[in-house]
Amino acid sequence: MSELHLVRCAGRRDPVPDSAETGADPVAVAQYVYLGRQPILDRQGALTAYELLFRAGAHNFAEVTDDAQATAQVMARTLGGIGVPAVLGRHRGFVNIDRAMLFDDIVHVMPPERFVLEILETVKFDAHLARRLTDLRRIGFQIALDDVCELSDELLAMLPHADIVKIDFMQTERAHLAELAAAIRESGKTLIAEKVETREEFALARDLGFDLFQGYFFARPQVLAAPRNRSLRPGLLRLLALLSRDAGIVELEAELKLNPSVVVQLLRLVNSSAFGLGRKIASLREAIIATGTRQIARWAQLLLYADGGDLPWRADPLVQLAGTRSRFMELAAGWMRPADDEFADAAFMTGIFSLVHVLIGSTPKAVLERLGLAPQIRDAIVSRRGPLGTLLRIAEAAGEGADAGSIALGPEAPPGFGALTPEILAELNLSAAAWFGAHVEEAAA
Repeated sequence: MSELHLVRCAGRRDPVPDSAETGADPVAVAQYVYLGRQPILDRQGALTAYELLFRAGAHNFAEVTDDAQATAQVMARTLGGIGVPAVLGRHRGFVNIDRAMLFDDIVHVMPPERFVLEILETVKFDAHLARRLTDLRRIGFQIALDDVCELSDELLAMLPHADIVKIDFMQTERAHLAELAAAIRESGKTLIAEKVETREEFALARDLGFDLFQGYFFARPQVLAAPRNRSLRPGLLRLLALLSRDAGIVELEAELKLNPSVVVQLLRLVNSSAFGLGRKIASLREAIIATGTRQIARWAQLLLYADGGDLPWRADPLVQLAGTRSRFMELAAGWMRPADDEFADAAFMTGIFSLVHVLIGSTPKAVLERLGLAPQIRDAIVSRRGPLGTLLRIAEAAGEGADAGSIALGPEAPPGFGALTPEILAELNLSAAAWFGAHVEEAAA
């Protein structure tokens, strides 16, 4: 066609069998975590990378109902549950990622030199995304565009912000394949032929100048398994509370000793080749120093999101509400004070802890006093005092569909809250809701 038109193809979904068909033992599934990986090969057939895939059990099928949750679990299982050396060896890992996760601080728990961010076909390109991709590439991440099957205006707009393009051999019309490959190759991007299933398709891809190859012709995904480490929510919340008030190494070490499963994953994380320390960390104190408190906080948040409770993330209304609220508060704080990361972190923590009393079955004051939370966060939750208290009131109103703008623009609001106009609040609320990728109302029903 004369005009380039947008098409980013929907990825193929493998058929999902029921439990009777898989023959999976429910007890075994509960005791282990699973991760799929599929090789990505070069023109000589040598292994260069793996695509990492969410697997709910030992059966080799995709069962993704929530993209954000699936990504969180892939990250948690690779970095802590199984370990980077066992999963990737010396190679890079491609991780599917949606828009909400792209913009979240948790993405930085992945070392950029070891992971490629593979943007799902559902992510829409705009100026905000362009700036974010520029920032992520600046710190070392490579960006891959997934499931491309046709030239488009949006694809051409995204190419300057990407390093790798994966062309879907099942969805791309053969008549347009050469033109598509040539256009991307001329832009200087690495070309991956994905879903290659026959020798003829492999030969065609090589002739067209593709650099890397992936598909059933080479190998089906391999399923890795490791014993499940159950991380109790109260322990994670206590750890986050300590981090929120800049607790010292002695306090962090004492708390972590009460959570062996978190310690195991932390040591596995810091001892992985991802950190490139050149030496093995043997003690908990060394692990805390080597990892850094901000990275530990990200890791604890990731565990809370990925494996926090007995219910799946998408089906736990309390986790969804706390996560959406905390994300909204973090975004609002960043909008008000773009250069103040500490305020944004405190806002996120305030949102997380604002519902802890429901989780524990107590009152906010009693729970927060036991946790020893940072005073400004405790006062915000218990008494709604200070900027964080005002932000929490706004988040509660926004979550209930009430007039949050009147609080932000009201006479009692602290300085700076006028930046949170009704239009901005509406946008932030939508962005926060997208973080979990699931509908809270449906989960609560």
